[in-house]
Parts: sequence; structure tokens; C-alpha cells
Amino acid sequence: MTIHLERGEQIATITIDRTHRRNALDLATLEDLHQAVVRCVADGARAIVLTGADGHFCAGADLTELEDVSFTTRLAQVLAHLAAVPVTTVAAIDGSCMGLGMQLALACDVRVVGASARFAVPVARLGLMVDHWTLTRLARLWGEGNARHLVLTGAVLDAEDAWRLGFASQQGSLAAAQALAGRAAALAPLTQAGSKLGFDAEPHDPEAVGRYEAAFARAWASDDLAEGRRAFTERREPSFRGK
Repeated sequence: MTIHLERGEQIATITIDRTHRRNALDLATLEDLHQAVVRCVADGARAIVLTGADGHFCAGADLTELEDVSFTTRLAQVLAHLAAVPVTTVAAIDGSCMGLGMQLALACDVRVVGASARFAVPVARLGLMVDHWTLTRLARLWGEGNARHLVLTGAVLDAEDAWRLGFASQQGSLAAAQALAGRAAALAPLTQAGSKLGFDAEPHDPEAVGRYEAAFARAWASDDLAEGRRAFTERREPSFRGK
């Protein structure tokens, strides 16, 4: 198996394990990764941690098996699904996070970065291009100037750059990422799912804005809001159920 799934009480950890290729993904592993994410959500995980085995997050697409753009079409679908899941996703990054690895990190909500992490989008070295979603997300999370630096010059940035430029939400290890996911898992699911809709809704897209407004109304009418208020009054931790 090249994808391992470990379930805790509320969080799930998905590990990419193709260490002979520094966890670069072929199509079969991409599909296994997607199915693992689908299973986590279906099984009721409140947060998902994505990481790589043996000191590397993901070194990109496995170019030894990449023959045409059909891979990129499927990749775009998998990334869009990962970005849209209604739970908090945390990328735990060490070592290589390049190309497709960067795209996976961009699709996650927050990123915990270890000291060995290295980041690149080396498409200009290969004559390839990434899709518009990736460029938009890259500019949003790294800043446009840094995104242009990565894409147009083939720059390799390190963990300190990621922290300094705001791409890293936290510095630390897989354990730190799992602890962060655990804290997120204890919070209100409707708030998290609805807020993710809001972050991705463009002002000129009335359907997306409408989905956010519906989620807003649902949260304000929810049992979880009543529970949150009771817990605040009673000075205890709330127990949210996503209802």
C-alpha cells in the first residue's frame, strides 16, 4: 500500500508512502489518496492530517509514469475535492514539497512545517504548466510576488521562508500537526464547514455566495450554537455535534 490511513477518535492521518520516489505520486496513488480522503469524511472524521513517510511530504508527480495531460485533469478534480471537504485539513510538511506536493499543501487549510521542508513549483524547468486554480491559490497563500518568484524563476524556498512569508501556519512536527488537528476537531463543525465555503466564495459568484449565506443561516439556527452558549454560561468546554 502506498497510502496509509490511521484513524483516531476524531482525527484521521493520511500518509503518502512511496519513499523510493520521495513520495512522488503516480495515478494509482493519487486515486488511493482521493479514496482515503473520501473515506475519512464518510466515517465522520472531524479533521484530517496529510503527511508523507520517511522525511518527505511529496516530491511532485512521478514523471517516469506521466505521459499526457489526462493525469493533470484528474489531479485538478482530486485537489478541488480535498480543498472543499467540510472538515479542517492540516498538511504536515517535512523534506520535499514540490510541484504536486505544493499543490496538495495548497489544497489543505493549514500547514505545519518542519525545519527540513523545501518548497518549489519547478514547472519552468520541465516545460510544464499548472492550472489556474494552483496559480490563484499559490498567489493567495504565498503572496503574488513570491508566487511569481517560485513559478517564473524555479526558486526553491525553505522552511524559514514559508514561516516568514505566511505559508506555514505553525512550525513543528507531525505530532504538532496532529495536536493542531485535534484542537480543530473539538470545535463547531457547521462553523468550520460554512467558513470554508465563505473563504472560497468569490464576490462575483452569486451561487457560491448563496451557499455561504445558507451555511451562515444554518449555523445561527443550530443546536451547536445553543450548546456553545450554554457552555460559555456554564464555564465548561462545549460538546458540538454538527447539528
